[in-house]
Amino acid sequence: MIEDVLLNAEEHMDKSVAALRSELLSIRTGRATPALVENLMVSAYDSQLPLNQAATIAAPEPRLLTIRPWDASIIGAIEKAILKSDLGLTPSNDGKIIRLAIPSLTDERRRDLARVVNRRVEEARVAIRNIRRDAQKALTDLQKSGDITEDDLFRAKEDLQELTDQYIGTVDAVGEQKQAEIMEV
Repeated sequence: MIEDVLLNAEEHMDKSVAALRSELLSIRTGRATPALVENLMVSAYDSQLPLNQAATIAAPEPRLLTIRPWDASIIGAIEKAILKSDLGLTPSNDGKIIRLAIPSLTDERRRDLARVVNRRVEEARVAIRNIRRDAQKALTDLQKSGDITEDDLFRAKEDLQELTDQYIGTVDAVGEQKQAEIMEV
């Protein structure tokens, strides 16, 4: 029973870290990566769909992204989606391919992005602490119902705290890595 609660908490904490990693991929670092634009929503075919489902995205050079729509008729919709996004990129197209030049980041923009990273990291920490709280409640309920002893509850809470500390450390490391990437000139 205790193992089930701890495994469930660990699984949810894993998902929190994975969600943070995927969110941080969409933050621009001055280096071209398809993850910057692949989840932009494009209005095409009377619906909204992610850009990676409407075009091929490539990074042929460190500071250039190319987007080749599968249907040339939606090239305008893709340009609009890029312009409406908060990426600060201006697309140029030749009728078949959209090119996005990734400019170098200014110091001010780097600091802004670092703040965004800090906010996302803090949100991940809060999510992990909420998972810990829910697991502690489940453990307490098990003890109240008589399924586990008070000593078992104490040991399980210690194990849960170690698990929480481990995942918060992982979240901090992911955040520091992204910060270093952003601050790299």
